[in-house]
Amino acid sequence: MQYATVVVIGGGATGTGILRDLAMRGIKAVLLEQRDLAYGTSSRFHGLLHSGGRYAVKDPESARECIEENRILRRIGRYCVEETEGFFVRLPEDDEKYEQQWVESCARLGIPAVPISPQEARRLEPCLSPRIKTVYRVPDAAIDGFRLVWQNAASAARYGGSVRTYSEVIKIEHVNNRVVRVKVRNTLTGETDAIACDYVINAAGPWVGQVGALAGVTVDVKPDRGTLIAFNHRLSNRVINRLRPPSDADIFVPHGTVTILGTTSVPTDRPDDFQVRTEDVLSQLRTGQVLFEDLERYRILRAFAGTRPLYSADAKGRAAARTFAVIDHAKTDGLYGFISVAGGKLTTYRLMAEKTVDVICQYLNIKEPCRTAVEPLVPEHSPEKINEARRYFPAFGAEKAVARLGSDLDGVLNRLKHDNTARQLVCECELVTLGELREVAAGDKSFCLDDIRRKTRMGMGTCQGTFCALRSVGAVVAEGLEKDRTPCGLLKDFLQSRWSGIRPVLWGSQLREAELMRAVYGATLNIDGVVQCERK
Repeated sequence: MQYATVVVIGGGATGTGILRDLAMRGIKAVLLEQRDLAYGTSSRFHGLLHSGGRYAVKDPESARECIEENRILRRIGRYCVEETEGFFVRLPEDDEKYEQQWVESCARLGIPAVPISPQEARRLEPCLSPRIKTVYRVPDAAIDGFRLVWQNAASAARYGGSVRTYSEVIKIEHVNNRVVRVKVRNTLTGETDAIACDYVINAAGPWVGQVGALAGVTVDVKPDRGTLIAFNHRLSNRVINRLRPPSDADIFVPHGTVTILGTTSVPTDRPDDFQVRTEDVLSQLRTGQVLFEDLERYRILRAFAGTRPLYSADAKGRAAARTFAVIDHAKTDGLYGFISVAGGKLTTYRLMAEKTVDVICQYLNIKEPCRTAVEPLVPEHSPEKINEARRYFPAFGAEKAVARLGSDLDGVLNRLKHDNTARQLVCECELVTLGELREVAAGDKSFCLDDIRRKTRMGMGTCQGTFCALRSVGAVVAEGLEKDRTPCGLLKDFLQSRWSGIRPVLWGSQLREAELMRAVYGATLNIDGVVQCERK
């Protein structure tokens, strides 16, 4: 039976952040995730690194945490952060009194909020509505949730931490009110095994309540669904926030060549309630149009949804605070060795991890200080290494690859240097080479095309997988990734996952793109017929 001092449940930013902190303090730990890393909330949000401005009036504790962690993440996770800055914009219909409250609150909390004229704002961001009344600059930024999670996991591995994906915890066993082991089911094969441990950390995000129930305790987490829209245009170079109490469709976040608009807030009973409703998309378009008047003319790539893990005794939705809680169940339920962390935001994931690991260290009498705020997630690449990458990666693709690959850069570079065919582009939208695809496919955490997508961004660009999905199959087969699956089955699953975000926005340019995808795979390749024949 495998043994670890600590088992961490949940493979999002908080879970991998906890694993990293534990490993850096010399504690033997393993992380269990029921799907792939970054499958849940950490990749299903607008990608905003909060300045704290959004919560300055209503939730000052969260706002203070956000601005402090914002500064830390810019230092330690620079390959994950795009330093865009942000605007808070008030329109004529927005409450002027709230603006004054907001300015005073930002000043009190140490959040820089510098006023600029509407004319200067529109010079910097020409697509903004000419109706804007007042504008403030704040230190918002964009952050890549996928990359953040994987770089935390890679950093943890360098210190001895381990990760098991597709490993669902089905039972948390305790003897005499003390945790002794967890029972795990491989969600791909159905096989079960157990891990003996002294402590279990429940960092499962919206699933925290369900995991708590496995241990016989109650954790009052309320999943809250938010729907977001990805546009195939960079509408602005800065994060644009509407200066009013937090509501739907009041944040636009630029990411590379796209912009994400969000979000809604709908209480739900299901942590995995990721279904997008077209009515939510249409309502956000109507609301967002007051900031960008030509919004309906821009092509939508897809819509997606995630669930927030709100922790509150009675409040729901936007009424619930965005602060977090570390719950030692020895004190609340008499169950020793079981700790839950609930609530919070991705911006504060590192702080949540630090406070959680502090509890473990008190029990273990470990005095090692937390270093996650000072040590970068990824060791800096030398200028010589970056120049070497420019020789082999496609034009304009080297910087993207360096940021995306982190410590895996050397392995991909070695493939590109020794095999000219590895330099071919598989995904033209995101500039993903065949060498990178092969390197990721060969990894022990890749079991399907969607796993590769989350690591490389393959299929997340303009074509949404129309061309790169087919190209990727050859590399997958060459690396033996298909295992007991057929190549056509893997391909169909990947296209179906892309379709789930395209279906709610089938109009205009995206409808034409969807028809092209259907023509390629449904007509020319007859993938439905091939899969049916394989099943027979």
